[in-house]
Amino acid sequence: MDNAIWAIWYDLKKEQEEDYLEWMHGTYLPKIQSETGCLWVAHYKAGAKEGSGMKSIRDKLPRASEDIGQGSQYIQLVGSASIATLTGANKFINDLNIINQFELDKRLGKRECIFQVVSRVDGPETKKKIPATTPGPVIQMGSFRTKTIEDEFDVCSWYSQHRLPAIARLSGCITARTMLSAAGWAKFSVLYEFTSLEDRQKNFEEKHEALGLTDDKWTHRIHNYTVHAPGSPSVAERIWPKV
Repeated sequence: MDNAIWAIWYDLKKEQEEDYLEWMHGTYLPKIQSETGCLWVAHYKAGAKEGSGMKSIRDKLPRASEDIGQGSQYIQLVGSASIATLTGANKFINDLNIINQFELDKRLGKRECIFQVVSRVDGPETKKKIPATTPGPVIQMGSFRTKTIEDEFDVCSWYSQHRLPAIARLSGCITARTMLSAAGWAKFSVLYEFTSLEDRQKNFEEKHEALGLTDDKWTHRIHNYTVHAPGSPSVAERIWPKV
């Protein structure tokens, strides 16, 4: 089971995108995929089409004041069975001997985390995915901390009692997992997988995320005390492997 995820957020200059992505998808990511201990690799482009409600929610979320990477255009994800695979003596996540290391230097505002999965649920569309393989065609991924220690207990209850049970019944949802950070900014992360942008917006954004706009809802309280990384939560489409 893919219980550990290495995540990197970053930006690119427009004029460097084509050459970089050709190298990334043709050389670098296949190399990581071939490494012992790597279960899957996925590359996503954020900024996918979403509803006006989601933009309103994102605009109102508190943001990190710490000096962290501001990148949010691209998300690279690597799944493994254990954090030990990502942090051992022969770790592949910081291999400085790869071909064309200078290509990675094109990443702007890089921010990375190593996450441990703490809970997950399967949605109605989980049958469309083989377990422990590449996440779905569309994801929504948030990374955040809370303003106080007390808030941490509330956010854990919200996920376990409200959000994840709802996701398990939500049409268009493949799976969802909550994670804790072993390294990097953000104590919490959540990764939702969807079959399409249309399914995500219709069944998730309009029915569940929209609760964050209503003052008397639990979701609204969560939004007020979670401090998010730049761009979080990101709605993104998978660009490698191709859908």
